[in-house]
Amino acid sequence: MTRSAIIRLIALIVVFLGAVALRANEVTLEVAAGGHDRSAAPVQMQVPPALRAATAWKLTDAASGEEVPVQLLPGKPPTVVWMVSALASGETRRYRLTAADASAGGEPKVTCTDDGARLTFEVRGRHVLSYNHAVQPAPEGIDPVYAKSGFIHPARTPQGRLVTDDFPPDHAHQHGVFFAWVNTTFEGRRVDFWNQAKGSGSVEHVEVLETTSGPVFAQFKVTLRHTDLTAPGDGKAVLEETWTVRAYDSSEVFLVDLVSQQRCVADTPLRVNDYHYGGMGLRGNRGWTEPSESGFLTSTGRTRADGNHTRARWVIAHGPIDGAPAAVAVLGHPGNFRAPQTVRLHPRMPYFCFAPMVLGAFEIAPGESFISRYRYAAFDGEPNASTADRLWSDYADPPTVRVVVSK
Repeated sequence: MTRSAIIRLIALIVVFLGAVALRANEVTLEVAAGGHDRSAAPVQMQVPPALRAATAWKLTDAASGEEVPVQLLPGKPPTVVWMVSALASGETRRYRLTAADASAGGEPKVTCTDDGARLTFEVRGRHVLSYNHAVQPAPEGIDPVYAKSGFIHPARTPQGRLVTDDFPPDHAHQHGVFFAWVNTTFEGRRVDFWNQAKGSGSVEHVEVLETTSGPVFAQFKVTLRHTDLTAPGDGKAVLEETWTVRAYDSSEVFLVDLVSQQRCVADTPLRVNDYHYGGMGLRGNRGWTEPSESGFLTSTGRTRADGNHTRARWVIAHGPIDGAPAAVAVLGHPGNFRAPQTVRLHPRMPYFCFAPMVLGAFEIAPGESFISRYRYAAFDGEPNASTADRLWSDYADPPTVRVVVSK
């Protein structure tokens, strides 16, 4: 082979390898709505192997060429998240995912900030919720024993209406969004982590592990500790709980995911006894007390009148705020323990909780974790079962994503 022929061959190889490298930096994805209509639904997928060497990615709509915000989830393997706009049942949409400059991108649309006492989510400058990591003292007139950390309040709708309450005079131990067991047995002692005034158990914030802001979501991860205050000495840690809380870039409905992982850190199990309430709770707006105007609606069509201790995929707490209707739905994940979980709907006051112990006692064994997943959807307007069903489908049966061969 002549020298000029060798040079031409090398040039062809370089061109070929360059084309291969270019294709390796672009992957076509197809999102399928499945059997549900979608609207502003979060979607996530692991980054395909061909693109894992990158540190940032760009997503474009294959049909329109418009760029779609995409964001990397903390952790490994690398997983990206984006929001799928209106997609009818049975439809598909294609996207192109490419490697991008890590320095690209503007100001985050969804933020998590820490003011030294609270972590606060905002979507495009609008307050979504705050998590209280500092101890919040009881207001004047309420026993100081109710001082509390490790809960979410305030939480708002997109129009700024407050859908949670804190230190309500009738039940000062209820704090926005909180998780506590009521009737438990630990080392032969009865421990109540819910009712603070009893002084037998406590749930308190321990540490902020991470915070994230970005174009698609904001997230924080925190730890809490459940302590048996009746144990000899200064009490004994029973559960170490991790909350991972994520708010999405959604403007019509504020969407927030909460994952709780409670790990038994003691050398004996915690027994959660058969009881009529306890678990992941929500205290609604203080004004939601008039039965003719406020209440609950469940996924089976039950209300405050007939829904207590029924099983539900979701519950909406609702009522008027400043003369206008508002609501917050809590969606239970189908992978939760005893899903769909039993719900405790209070007959008079605006609070409810997912209470799996209504179906019988269970234990959290040493070294084991009890994992619970919920999605919160705060919105303005009347409670709407069809909207809640669609949101639950987005959560429980999200759109699927697959890699396809580019044409």
